[in-house]
Amino acid sequence: MPVPITPISVPVLTDPLGVDKPASSPGAFHEALKSAIQTVESSGQQASASVERFLSGEGEDLHTAVLATERAQLTFDLFVQARNKVVSAYQEIMRMQM
Repeated sequence: MPVPITPISVPVLTDPLGVDKPASSPGAFHEALKSAIQTVESSGQQASASVERFLSGEGEDLHTAVLATERAQLTFDLFVQARNKVVSAYQEIMRMQM
């Protein structure tokens, strides 16, 4: 069976990777930022609660308290790095000449 020849200007596949493009909405960035802030806040609260339980002797061991604190610190550091990238991108856009 011969393969039909198609002109070069006609795309053969509309989406070669089979990946749907995400629907962009005006508040998508706002929601992602809000979610990240809430994640950082809840991680810090969990670490504080774990340390309080350890200090009060409510059965929390030192290992769990340290892990919760480190997890909160890593989450915060990741958020700060993401913020730095966003600020850097904003500053780069502001330097562009129109």
